[in-house]
Amino acid sequence: MFDIGFWELVVIAVIGLLVLGPERLPVAIRTVSRFFKTVKSTANAVKTELAQELRLDELHQDLKKAEQLDMKKLSPELQESMEQLKDAADSVTRPYEKKAASTQISEPTSSSNSEQDKS
Repeated sequence: MFDIGFWELVVIAVIGLLVLGPERLPVAIRTVSRFFKTVKSTANAVKTELAQELRLDELHQDLKKAEQLDMKKLSPELQESMEQLKDAADSVTRPYEKKAASTQISEPTSSSNSEQDKS
């Protein structure tokens, strides 16, 4: 990231020791290191988000191409993109179906338990 050699670090440490003193120097070093870690993690998050957005844009363009070809005679790349989109759509809708099915199954048992408690 920075092109700083060993002697530059020694000079910075000596100046920091003289300016801040031995009591405040460790605190200042920790604060600076936290700041750089935060900046690095933010940059990685932005990079990951941009990569996801580019992938979504690519899948969207593939979907438009597939629609223009009326979903016939698709190239293997477009076919793979369509399969990925279908899998993504299924993974989004299936958890809700499972929740709905589990609540329907659990409701009769809970109502029968409450009837038993009443008697």
